[in-house]
Amino acid sequence: MAKAIENMSLDELQAYQKEVEAAIKGYEKKRKADALAAVRETARTHGFTLEELIGGKATGKTTAKGVAKYANPADPSQTWTGRGRQPAWVKEALAAGKSLDTMAI
Repeated sequence: MAKAIENMSLDELQAYQKEVEAAIKGYEKKRKADALAAVRETARTHGFTLEELIGGKATGKTTAKGVAKYANPADPSQTWTGRGRQPAWVKEALAAGKSLDTMAI
């Protein structure tokens, strides 16, 4: 560093802080990518893909799938967890005067 921190102006310190934060984020992103690559390589040496071992996509993100609580009486393959937006078949049944209890699994 060419200039001592004590001699920097507020604007220079804030700019330097942004540079440091960006460098930290880049460092963490690279460490995660390196760790993921190492885990994939370990899985490969054992004859598996990472996806096979963890049962899904290896993106680092997980989504919790809820358990279905309601089923369409006309088509039981259509289900709904009761969370999020109501499917069209639920809206139609409610508009027809049915209650959610009649569609409970």
